[in-house]
Amino acid sequence: MTTGFFWDETCFWHAGGNYAFTVPVGGLVQPMAAGGLPENPETKRRLKNLLQVTGLTGELDVRGAPAATREELLRVHPARYLDRFKALSDAGGGEITRAAPFAAGGYEIAAQSAGLAVAAVEAVMSGAVTNAYALSRPPGHHCLPDHPNGFCLMANIAIAIEAAQAKGTAERVVVLDWDVHHGNGTEAIYYERDDVLTISVHQEGNFPLDTGAVEDRGAGTGKGFNVNLPLPAGAGHTAYLHAMDTVILPQIAAFQPDLIIVACGFDAAAIDPLARMLATADTFREMTLRIKAAAETHCDGRLVLVHEGGYSEFYVPFCGHATIAALCGSSITAPDPIAKNLAIRQPGPRFDAFLRAEIDYLAGKL
Repeated sequence: MTTGFFWDETCFWHAGGNYAFTVPVGGLVQPMAAGGLPENPETKRRLKNLLQVTGLTGELDVRGAPAATREELLRVHPARYLDRFKALSDAGGGEITRAAPFAAGGYEIAAQSAGLAVAAVEAVMSGAVTNAYALSRPPGHHCLPDHPNGFCLMANIAIAIEAAQAKGTAERVVVLDWDVHHGNGTEAIYYERDDVLTISVHQEGNFPLDTGAVEDRGAGTGKGFNVNLPLPAGAGHTAYLHAMDTVILPQIAAFQPDLIIVACGFDAAAIDPLARMLATADTFREMTLRIKAAAETHCDGRLVLVHEGGYSEFYVPFCGHATIAALCGSSITAPDPIAKNLAIRQPGPRFDAFLRAEIDYLAGKL
């Protein structure tokens, strides 16, 4: 078994300029570090560094990739959007909409980020690697075809799916989004299609505020092919695994995909600044083992993880290392330095029972 690891240095160079997300700057409010964006390069750079230091990189097939081509981008994003984005990028950067700023060269870096996802999917579908991880940045799961959103400038996963379908290497695809924020962009792109099953497990009432309801099941031929699991704040390790075992894995089994793609955000982790969940590095390890087994059962192991959110510079690397080690079957570990601290902060028996009952209730509405 070979696990591909796709990355590019330029993805660490994406910047949002002098910008602070959701808070005003001025008066007594100082700008945030790293140019003002919680989505900053250090979470991803430190993950890559940790893989190198522990030696896990040596067990991966490390690859680069070309940027996504305009033809590939146009399968998801209209020309008017790409042209506006490129013009602003060439002029020094800016914003097309709030919450997705970019600096000079932002267009090229976003295309590079999408290209990593495209190449990861292509390598898996061709058999060049068994499975793959794409360290994409900027992320993509909030991006609509003509509307960037939530740090996301191009729909990385959708671009990769459309490229594979255009080449005839994949027909039926599952997108499992375990980022703590609802994957509204991916949902919107495939809401009326039955060839892509979109599943999002996310914190209820977090960003975006107006999407992600369990009742949103798709429309037209896509009815029943969109699944949302909005979990209450405070959901931890056992709740996420219960959701995987009782809802997500049965949905995948029923769909019988050619390929599974995970929108792999680590912001459900307990100390993430943009969420209120209690997942741990071990949670992500266990979810990865489960989805890997599902891929082996249903689609010959064809599995791609594409990096999304996660905003703790300290903890994302440990969550990512646990995930990638599970993905490639390595015995190399990076012991979680706060495992004991997080273990005693997991939901107690009464709240855990409530969370399980809530997941069962949501499952009954699907």
